[in-house]
Amino acid sequence: MKFLSIQSSVAYGHVGNSAAVFPLQRLGHEVWPVNTVHFSNHTGYGAWRGPMLPADDVREVITGIGERDEFANIDAVLSGYQGGSDIADVILEAVDKVKAENPSATYTCDPVMGNAKSGCFVSDLIPPLLRDRVVPKADIITPNQFELGYLTDTQPTDLDSTLASVDAAMQMGPKTVLVTSVERPDRPEGTIEMLAADETGAWIVQTPFLPLKANGSGDVTAALFTAHYRSTGSAAEALKNTTSSVFGLLQLTLDSGERELQLIAAQDAYANPRDQFEVTRVR
Repeated sequence: MKFLSIQSSVAYGHVGNSAAVFPLQRLGHEVWPVNTVHFSNHTGYGAWRGPMLPADDVREVITGIGERDEFANIDAVLSGYQGGSDIADVILEAVDKVKAENPSATYTCDPVMGNAKSGCFVSDLIPPLLRDRVVPKADIITPNQFELGYLTDTQPTDLDSTLASVDAAMQMGPKTVLVTSVERPDRPEGTIEMLAADETGAWIVQTPFLPLKANGSGDVTAALFTAHYRSTGSAAEALKNTTSSVFGLLQLTLDSGERELQLIAAQDAYANPRDQFEVTRVR
């Protein structure tokens, strides 16, 4: 498949396109990265250098791809962290242009806003923009549990309330929802879950909780889930393969003692995901 990935990039480390592109390539897919920023490193370090690219410059890059008559060949558009509120217009324009030439193309939005521990860490303009304009245009969204609650004005906690929030999200427009970092109060200690749902049902998978802050892991997750879902048409299969690959990446990163994702060293986990976690149907 061919992916148009409109995300941030860093020279050092792996977040945004610098996290999403290689796993997709390792699966054999073509990826055309369009960078919205080009920083020295991710902002979690507290200091970074490099430019946030003007929206018009990002638009020009996408226009150039269109001038190669390639929009009709794009199978999926990806977007993640949006540094400025004007990038949303560029992304939505690109989605419209791609779908006009290839109606079977899909758009995956990772609505990056924050998490339960840190709260929102983006500009105050971004969350309502994602909720009101971007998410309704998406076919697939990959929020964490905190972001899912904001998007739907709900408080997902246990399985029933999380499923209800997923239903509310699907009523906004997306046909498929992947919820990362699901932390049910009744789950076994030392575990964490992911949940995937589409019109055919909902499934959950549980893994050991690994004690590390893994910047960029959400970008890898959204990319791999999109690829597996588009390849198989099965949310359960996509959830199983994505979970196995991301867990392999995180375990290798934890074992390395490094702060940055060991994205390249973990490449076998993308190409050959192990069948190591049980996916359970929950409806």
